[in-house]
Amino acid sequence: MSQQVHASVLLPEVLAALGDVSGKLVVDGTFGAGGYSRAILERGAHVIAFDRDARVRPYVDVLKADYPDRFQWVNRCFSEMKEGLAELGHEACDAIVLDIGVSSMQLDEAERGFSFMRDGPLDMRMSVDGRSAADIVNEDDKDEIAHIIWLYGEEHKSRGIAAAIVKRREAQTFERTLDLAEVVERALGGRRGAPVHPATRTFQALRIAVNDELGELERALEVAETLLKTDGVLAVVTFHSLEDRIVKNFFNERAGKVSSGSRYSPQKIEARQPIYTLVTPKAVQASKAEIATNPRARSAKLRAVRRTSAPLVQIPLRQKVRS
Repeated sequence: MSQQVHASVLLPEVLAALGDVSGKLVVDGTFGAGGYSRAILERGAHVIAFDRDARVRPYVDVLKADYPDRFQWVNRCFSEMKEGLAELGHEACDAIVLDIGVSSMQLDEAERGFSFMRDGPLDMRMSVDGRSAADIVNEDDKDEIAHIIWLYGEEHKSRGIAAAIVKRREAQTFERTLDLAEVVERALGGRRGAPVHPATRTFQALRIAVNDELGELERALEVAETLLKTDGVLAVVTFHSLEDRIVKNFFNERAGKVSSGSRYSPQKIEARQPIYTLVTPKAVQASKAEIATNPRARSAKLRAVRRTSAPLVQIPLRQKVRS
């Protein structure tokens, strides 16, 4: 694995939201290449990082060598923060940072199959478990594929894409990323000078479905409020509207504001007292300068909240994202 530097999106803004972290315990729920963890460690914090992708280990080893007494890593999903912290002897933490979605490191590695711009196996799994993107497009029926592409990709022509996928797989199954990208592109009538590749939404949808990303996010938001100490901060960076909608609605509900309602948002609860106060009343977006040097920051949004001393209310079972 290359040890090139990967830019952490909205890093100064995330650090500002966290405030003074010196001597505090901070959870980096989405370690990736370790950009947030390193910056937080440099400010004197103790960091416990989570990542379900075991292939981040080379980056983990670098930080362990630099901060042997203040850095630990757990090979778990970030929705399993509670169990991971308990295994290390902790019941609570002072802050949690989540950078949702696929990392630039994963996009850059063609063999991971995340990118429609690089030819590789049609995989998209952040871990080695579960079904791959190839399994979905080769095995699921047309209606299910269309549903995935519409719900997770917000692609209005999902039925046409699904039909093209099913027709093509009857002659030859899908194995490579560029193969699928070409079929989607033809189904949508080609690029015609479009600035965004026609396969963007379809690949996003498959990646989200393969990794249950929205379900992971909902579960992480629910567990985070049980881990944060009073005045603890939860900062979440999202990269598309589905994620941001979930975070916005969840934070507004927990801060005592009226939810705007969404088929993607966790089930609304009636809190007696606000569990959070909003650190960022509106989403914080990247500056023009950051976007110029890191185009991935263009769609990034940061939202952050601070835990109050209010007791937790009973949280009902989460409704599945795809219900």
